Formats: sequence, structure tokens, C-alpha cells
Amino acid sequence: MFDQLKEIEKRYDLLNEKLSDPQVIARQSEFKQYAREQSELSSIVNEYRRWKKADRELEASEKMLEEESDEELLSMAREEIAELQQQKSDSEGRLKVLLLPRDPRDGKSVIMEIRAGTGGDEAGLFCADLFRMYTRYAERVKWKIEILNSNPTGVGGFKEVVINIQGKDVYSKLKYEAGTHRVQRVPATETQGRIHTSAVTVAILPEAEEVDVQINPGDLKIDVYRASGPGGQSVNTTDSAVRITHKPTGLMVTCQDEKSQHKNRERAMKVLRARLYDETMRKQHEEMAQNRKSQIGSGDRSERIRTYNFPQERVSDHRIGLTLHKLSQMLEGDIDELLEKLTIHFQTEALKGSGN
Repeated sequence: MFDQLKEIEKRYDLLNEKLSDPQVIARQSEFKQYAREQSELSSIVNEYRRWKKADRELEASEKMLEEESDEELLSMAREEIAELQQQKSDSEGRLKVLLLPRDPRDGKSVIMEIRAGTGGDEAGLFCADLFRMYTRYAERVKWKIEILNSNPTGVGGFKEVVINIQGKDVYSKLKYEAGTHRVQRVPATETQGRIHTSAVTVAILPEAEEVDVQINPGDLKIDVYRASGPGGQSVNTTDSAVRITHKPTGLMVTCQDEKSQHKNRERAMKVLRARLYDETMRKQHEEMAQNRKSQIGSGDRSERIRTYNFPQERVSDHRIGLTLHKLSQMLEGDIDELLEKLTIHFQTEALKGSGN
């Protein structure tokens, strides 16, 4: 591992030199490529340098232990050695995680699809709750949000809502949110106070660039029609809604939120591209490791991943056995603790799988 870290540090220093070179700065495409690589290596190099600092200080303290005779100074040195050994051990653990093969999708923005499942109107209302939770979290971390398509219900919920969340490393933060989210609460229309259970599915698709997915225009069937539901006069009286069908796969995407047919078509293509990219990556993953599941690779979105219990103000993630009693705060976007613990859990599992 440490031979690899030395090479990474050398590469990092070389990249810093290149980024200071006026000739490289003048070639913007080359400069951006180097800057991206340098940014990706910075966390590894910074951690490695912390490890080296602790190692140097540990060596000096151990040397002092051999040479010193004053008992008070020896006691201080022993305490310092114990702290530095712990620092080195912690840093080494973080380095192992940082050196795990990076998912090439981690740095991407995402298309998030939230759909009401079983439970009728109550599922639609919870679909709206999850939409608010994720958008408020995105606002807190300064990500950009754009609604690509929505299908509202008459009672304030959604049958489905599709959003584009743009920012740095969005996929790496949200990828473990894909799956079935179950809600347990007493609906407003329930007169006898009985708890109902409903479900909402969430899909997290890494946003794909045109270079990621090549789409042959001849493979597309494009239909335009009048939008339905809320949206104002011009939405409902012109053929602004767009439905795109990818004939080779049968994938179908509709968009009707914008008054402009052109904008709806552009948004539908963005969603289609993300779905095709997700499908391609899923197949590649299955070919490389048929016996292992990955969160998106498995495509198993019927699996219940989490329960939101309103009477108990409880959120339970069933994959990692985590229960938090702050449901109201989480629905307002306070999900940092949950996302961090999910990331640590799956990184730990990946380390076990790698044999480190």
C-alpha cells in the first residue's frame, strides 16, 4: 500500500507543477483534465502526509524513550507514543478506504425518480414528503435542483416526480437511497386512528453525458401531445408534452412540466440517457461480479431499505440496523448522519471484500 501511496504523491506533485505551467494553463482542456485528477488525488495525499507526520513524531518519541532517564518525561513520552500510534492506525484505516477502487459514477450529478407505490393517496403524499426531504438536503449542501417531470395527485402528493440534482459527488452521497421506502402513519382521512403502511420507490441514476451514452436518433420514437393536469392554459392547449420511446430497449420517458415542447424534449432525453447509462453499467457490473450485489448494480428496487414510523418519530434503515428518533428533522433535510453511516458501512463491506 505504501509503495502505491508514494507513487500517488509523486503524481500529485507533478500535477501541481503542470497546473502552474503557463503553457498548460493556455490549453484549457488539458488544464481542466489535470485539475480534475489533482482534485481526486488530494484527499489521499493529504491523509498520507498526516500519516507520515505521525510516523515521524512517533519515531522521535520512541527515540526519546530510549535516551531519557527522567521519569516524568518518560511518562509524557509514553502517553504521546500511545496517541501517535492511534493516530497512525486511524490514518491507515482511512487510507485503505481512500485507496478502494473509485466508482467512476461517484462524481456525477444524478437523476432522482420518486414514485408512489402501494398505498393510494397516502403513498402519493409520502412521495411528496420524500421529494421535500431530498430537495431541502440538496439546498443545504448547495446543490442545484431542477424538476424534470412530475405527476401530481389531487390531494397534494405525487404519483411520481423526477428531479435533476447537480453538484460535486452527488451520486456518491445519494446512491444508497435507491430502493423501497416504507411509511407507517395514521392518514388524515382515517377516523379510527389506525396506522396504515404505504410504500414509495426511489431510483438514483447517475447523470450521463452524451459521451457516456451514444443514442442513434433512428432508434427513437417521439410523440407529442397535450399535457394534462395543472400548469396553466398554454400548457393544456398546445402539444407541448413529449414522450420518447427507445425502440431497442422499450424504455419510455415522458415530460410535460414545461410549456415549451423543445424544453420537454431536452429534459426527456436527459432522463432517457441516464436510464440507458444505468442499464449499461448494471450489465457491466453483473458480468464482472455475478455473485456480488451493488446498490445500483442489482437493480432490485423492490427491496425495502427503510421504514419511517410517524407515531414513534422513528426512521429505521434495515440494511445497517440503524434507528434514529428524529423523523421530523430528517424530513426537513437533516439526513447527514444517515448518509454518513451508510457510506461508512458500505465502505467497510468493500474493504472486507478486497481482503484489506
